[in-house]
Amino acid sequence: MRTDNNKVFLVDDDTDFRDSMQWLLSSAGYDVVSTASAIEFLDLYENEQGCLLLDVRMPGINGLALQQILQERDIQLPVILISGHGDIPMAVNAIKAGALDFIEKPFDDRHLLSLVSKALLEAENRFKAHDEITELKKRFTSLSQREREVMALVILGQSNRDIADRLGISPKTVEVHRARVMAKMQATSLPMLVNMGNQLPRELLSKLQESV
Repeated sequence: MRTDNNKVFLVDDDTDFRDSMQWLLSSAGYDVVSTASAIEFLDLYENEQGCLLLDVRMPGINGLALQQILQERDIQLPVILISGHGDIPMAVNAIKAGALDFIEKPFDDRHLLSLVSKALLEAENRFKAHDEITELKKRFTSLSQREREVMALVILGQSNRDIADRLGISPKTVEVHRARVMAKMQATSLPMLVNMGNQLPRELLSKLQESV
């Protein structure tokens, strides 16, 4: 499920702070979804595009733990950590683990809105790239095993004759498989196919390249 790129998720256990942030962000034109815990957020999130304002220190699943869960579930939301004075080392660790930025309480409203704007631009790029990779993986899985092997070797720069020798088939058969690969991957040129292969997760092609 996707929405327009103006959604901000807020996870913080402080009710007064959530209410204040809801007013600020809504006044700036953002669609705000506010929750009091990581569990509540995970229960309602449905892969919408947006960004996440996340308190570092919360009971139960804290901000760093939720960030880890997002990574494990391949959730693309850019994260802005909300940090108290004593939480700066935690926030720095979160940045190292992939958070986009952090802001320390109390903060300037204009600075926060600037970070949200930057995060939503990042979200647009991330979700677009993720969709492209998902589509490439779908095309790749539509290939037969032999077509995948041929594609893996083509990407390594091997000629039809080299591929034929390596797979124990005729060069003509390689040509047929190669044409099918180009059609199924929707690649209009060899450089385009190579670029697609470079965008696929390494584990999809590396094992093939090592085994054939």
